[in-house]
Amino acid sequence: MGFLVSILVGAVAGWLADLVFKRFSFSLIVQILLGIVGGFVGGLIFGKSTGILDNILTSFVGAVIVLGIAALIKGQQKTV
Repeated sequence: MGFLVSILVGAVAGWLADLVFKRFSFSLIVQILLGIVGGFVGGLIFGKSTGILDNILTSFVGAVIVLGIAALIKGQQKTV
């Protein structure tokens, strides 16, 4: 997958995952990075995806998993 396509897929997947977790409100750059990391995590779970919609769905699921883990970690921290 090309670099620009990875950024586009990451942006869409990160934006969709950000919509699911409404308590987080990330900037576009963080959403893109979240989508790219989500693509890596989703790729580990689902294996290689072939089409652009498969890539977006895989990245979205991976980004939701990453955000879910971040929410769990943030919820366990004590506030001072």
